[in-house]
Amino acid sequence: MSPSLTTYTLKDVAQRDGTNGASTWVVIHDLVYDVTKYKDKHPGGPELIDEYAGQDATSGFDDFGHSNDAKRLLKDFLIGEIADEDKRANRKKKGANTRTSTKERRRRFLSVLCGKCTS
Repeated sequence: MSPSLTTYTLKDVAQRDGTNGASTWVVIHDLVYDVTKYKDKHPGGPELIDEYAGQDATSGFDDFGHSNDAKRLLKDFLIGEIADEDKRANRKKKGANTRTSTKERRRRFLSVLCGKCTS
């Protein structure tokens, strides 16, 4: 872990899901971002960020194919990193089930994106 970054657990991040006045945090590649102030500026709309608020958004972020500019912009919102035990590689080793399957997440993502794409 980087000594200059604060360490958070997935439980910490889950509490920042943008509801009830909470800030909006997401995890992308085991790094924690506070995207509260960016939500309304997101080119795809705040709904896309809300879809992953308080969660690991790595798959959604990567699946969409964000530009290099978008990846550089993330640095402005970086607030920490995920604790070792909660990092993606360690969760896979434990065989931990994700809340939803990749297919289900993709279906939800697409339905938010265009309102019709569900297959």
